[in-house]
Amino acid sequence: MSILGNRVLRKEDPALLIGAREYVEDLSVPGAGFVTYVRSAMAHARIASIDTAEAKAAPGVLAVVTAADVDLEPANPMPLMMPAPRPDMMRSWLADGVTRFVGEPVVAIITETRSQGVDAAELVVIDYDPLPVSVDPNEAVKDESLLFPEAGTNVVATIGAPTEGFFDGCDVVVRLRIHNQRLAPSPMEMRGSVARWEDDGRLTFWTATQTPHTVRDMLAKSLSLDPSVVHVITPAVGGGFGAKGEWYPDQLLVAWLSRHVGRPLRWMETRSDSMIAMIHGRSQWQDVEIGGSRDGLVAAYRLSILQDVGAYPGLGAMIPAFNASLACGTYRFPKAETVVRTVVTNTTPVGAYRGAGRPEVTGAVERAMDAYAAEIGMDPVEVRRRNLIPADAFPFTTATGHTYDSGDYAKALDLALATVGYDELRAEQASRRAGGDPMLLGIGISSYVESAGTPFPEFGAIELRPDGGAVVYAGTASHGQGHATTWAMVVSEQTGIPIEDIELIHGDTDLVPHGIGTFGSRSAIAGGGASHVVAVAMVDKARERAAELFEANPDDIVLDVEHARFHVAGTPAISKTWADIAQASGDAPLRADTMYTTPPTSPFGVHVAVVEVDSEIGKVTLQRFVAVDDAGRILNPLLAEGQIHGGIAQGVAQALYEEFQYDDDGNPLTSNFLDYTVVSAPELPMYEALFTETPSPLNDLGVKGIGESGTIGATAAVHNAGIDALAHLGIRHLDMPMAPERVWNAITRASV
Repeated sequence: MSILGNRVLRKEDPALLIGAREYVEDLSVPGAGFVTYVRSAMAHARIASIDTAEAKAAPGVLAVVTAADVDLEPANPMPLMMPAPRPDMMRSWLADGVTRFVGEPVVAIITETRSQGVDAAELVVIDYDPLPVSVDPNEAVKDESLLFPEAGTNVVATIGAPTEGFFDGCDVVVRLRIHNQRLAPSPMEMRGSVARWEDDGRLTFWTATQTPHTVRDMLAKSLSLDPSVVHVITPAVGGGFGAKGEWYPDQLLVAWLSRHVGRPLRWMETRSDSMIAMIHGRSQWQDVEIGGSRDGLVAAYRLSILQDVGAYPGLGAMIPAFNASLACGTYRFPKAETVVRTVVTNTTPVGAYRGAGRPEVTGAVERAMDAYAAEIGMDPVEVRRRNLIPADAFPFTTATGHTYDSGDYAKALDLALATVGYDELRAEQASRRAGGDPMLLGIGISSYVESAGTPFPEFGAIELRPDGGAVVYAGTASHGQGHATTWAMVVSEQTGIPIEDIELIHGDTDLVPHGIGTFGSRSAIAGGGASHVVAVAMVDKARERAAELFEANPDDIVLDVEHARFHVAGTPAISKTWADIAQASGDAPLRADTMYTTPPTSPFGVHVAVVEVDSEIGKVTLQRFVAVDDAGRILNPLLAEGQIHGGIAQGVAQALYEEFQYDDDGNPLTSNFLDYTVVSAPELPMYEALFTETPSPLNDLGVKGIGESGTIGATAAVHNAGIDALAHLGIRHLDMPMAPERVWNAITRASV
């Protein structure tokens, strides 16, 4: 009987629940000093002078370092497989002559203890000459105030251009301006690093990251070392969400500082530092245009994106280009086009945050479908039905050139609507409106499709232990996804070895030589696929070893997976266990390795949100949430539900609560949890998570990604629900977050 598809409890949880796993903060490294960064208090300024004399004389200070002391190449913010989008907008390791956002590190202080670093930082005096500040990308794009005068522009890249007469022939054309507000990832664990140079000249570097091998390679390149002498170890990671898939100058500079002072060093940022120095997400303006007939058929769709990338262009500059091709969503639009501009501003750099561009493009098309439905007086569900890509059309290539592997979008829609009781909700909504009920009911739909996985090859290996268990080596880096459980299930499916006897090793570049990491919903596709391939290969090798023991032909050897025993076909009474195979292998244990490559897949789903809006105070409360997601073959429903639950929370957070804000001078206004309304459990109902399964033909397991699906579907569903509750008042659109003040002001204006 197959183990895949069963609700297997996570192997990882007991150690986490009793506090037995180590995080960066927990590491004990004898003799380690501490790094403290003095960060810019100005969003844009020329550094006139830095006085470090008092700081150098402070108790416990080992060194004070400025940009002039750091003999490293500029800090390329991109992984090595990607070119920097603008070499003339590169970031220095410490601010060199100019600061470009509040929170940019200017000075590094190394001390014996952490508290000494905090005290010494107060003694550094930086004289700033203020420069003009550009916070709003709509202003920065005008190039009236330049962050990089040598570049001659604030525009990082422009892709595409509007086609003249694109909407000719449409009976109806609807236009919206949508703002996806800036978000702070806010993981439970902040960023941290520990560096130690060994006696043999090797570097051991512990850090909280989603991409340990990229960190290794970036350290090697920056420090002019061979990657083989850099050993990166990832302890337990307390939340990543894409933000720890990036790399940062203050994170990696710890290695250079350790070599500079000749002793181990550790650095752990504070929550306030994390809010302004860890990358932010979203921060995108969209101009959405949709045209079609009055019978609900869309004829043309255009999405124009203005992406704020913050002070330095990194992955944030690439995300819109990657995901603009998904602009059509789940719909068969005859014509569609995208226009993208990315621009620098005097704010924290923007990067990959859960969903990384896909919640934005999904939100745009789903808001467009609702606005189009309202314009022609048709139910938003009916408009979606008339434009959905049919199940018999796959693989399907959209008008923007993106190909979806498989899907049945109507099935997911039907299941979501039936589960939530859509017709009954609409009837209740009509009754409340007719009776003048101040508690307004809103229903929001989001039909989404995304691109999950990457075309980069992923490493996987398996080795048979002497006791008949197995060790799986994975280039993916688990930080909450449950890889130890899932990869064990995949291997057990092929080998019959009990999952409790299958160990996972990851996040250590000495033990796992290659790896891309965990991001972009790629793990089950690439890492799971790699584990499947090596498990199959090890079974084949074991058959050959068993054939020698039985003095039989390998083609006649059968593996009884249910009992994890090998026997000659037709004679099951005489068998060999995996332990027997291991003992027969002697000092050459069975092992299989792979570099597994598979194309991205297209997960999809339909989310339905039900909200109540208190029209007297403007508060939006999420009452019910139904999520139907299709990630291809579901390997473990329990883990899949966990991913959906976490993702929905972050989608709800953007729709209703969270927004990182600056004043006109670039000063952060929401740099702690008193001001930044991070979502928490009391704001969230129990979700109803259901799955359909449309296997992908593109990989061995038929799986698709699921890590970001919840956020991609939920953001638009909750946003649409909030606006739907207000639609009868004449309110056409409100930007996120739909906070009480914003909603109340809209209601007040509508009633005048």
